[in-house]
Amino acid sequence: MASSMAEYLQQDMECEGLLECIHGLKELDRTCYQVVVESGEPLTIDEIADRIDRERSTAYRAIQRLLQSGFIQKEQVNYDQGGYYHVYRPTDPDQVTDDMQRMLNEWYAKMGQLIQEFEDKYDAETEAEQAVS
Repeated sequence: MASSMAEYLQQDMECEGLLECIHGLKELDRTCYQVVVESGEPLTIDEIADRIDRERSTAYRAIQRLLQSGFIQKEQVNYDQGGYYHVYRPTDPDQVTDDMQRMLNEWYAKMGQLIQEFEDKYDAETEAEQAVS
């Protein structure tokens, strides 16, 4: 992993790198997401755990990260005799893309503000030094 923004920008970036960079997703999270997308139908946590060959609790934590980042949706399915269970399906890719673009725009605006604050601070100090000289 790159230690600075300059190093990170020089690396070849793939979609998976984008998911890690913007959302902090781990390899297991990406694997779970791929399973949900490729299934073609909503899956339960148990089905996801079986397909990734991991414990249910491990799959659940990855699914929670995917839910929080907006990559998947949770739906409740009710039994006819009472009770329910949850299934997970991918979020519409257009919505995910729009969310990532919004986050990137917010980050860009914040970085622009920090750069401006840096410039204001050091321009003022340079002007003060020149006035003394």
